[in-house]
Amino acid sequence: MKIKTIIFLLFLLPTILLAQKSKVWNKPLYDAYKYHFGFAFSGGLLDFSVTHSENFMSDTTINSIEGQARPLFGVSMVSNLRLNENFDLRFTPGLYFGQRNLVYNHNVLNKTDSTYSPQQHVMKIETTFLQFPLNIKYRAVRENNYRPYVVFGVNYVIDLAARKKIKEEEKPKIRLYRQDILLEAGFGVDYYLPFFKLSTELRFSYGLMNIVNYDDTPYTNNTFERLGTKMVSLIVFFE
Repeated sequence: MKIKTIIFLLFLLPTILLAQKSKVWNKPLYDAYKYHFGFAFSGGLLDFSVTHSENFMSDTTINSIEGQARPLFGVSMVSNLRLNENFDLRFTPGLYFGQRNLVYNHNVLNKTDSTYSPQQHVMKIETTFLQFPLNIKYRAVRENNYRPYVVFGVNYVIDLAARKKIKEEEKPKIRLYRQDILLEAGFGVDYYLPFFKLSTELRFSYGLMNIVNYDDTPYTNNTFERLGTKMVSLIVFFE
């Protein structure tokens, strides 16, 4: 509930403050610039999209696998190219740090009485994303000192932590492929302040690739048909 409240306030309060009767515009020529640059800070949740194999229940002792979302934080650079009055092309490379968990519920053989008992194993998979998003931004008509928009595009990511050595105390633990391509869509509001433009954006990302690295163990083989990336980000831009 607290996260939802913070997101609501980030989008609503600046609108209330800037939606005044005054017709004085801050930086009235800003949207006429061909190029502009800036930086951004991001916070969000990173998760897995899990699709089980067709032989999942029959060929393994694992009952279920679920993704568990964990926090994600990042910083990005912003390059913006004005295409026309309403459309911009944006390239925002950045570095993101986070973690996502896989929760395995499985049966373990009790050697004393040859029965199975349920157990749970949580794989904590660290992530360091080097991201290269290329997005199209559609801006609505400016109202006083704010302007709502929607954004969509693709994001090529490299997981720098995918080849990190697995410690003995972390096993069993699966590996992921380093590269992925995400489809992205979001919405936000530009706020024109006296000396710069501030934007708040909520963005959703969905991975197109199967990132599981099959290792001939029950934790990957006959377990996953597909393992993908899901991400939701709240981004604050300074341009």
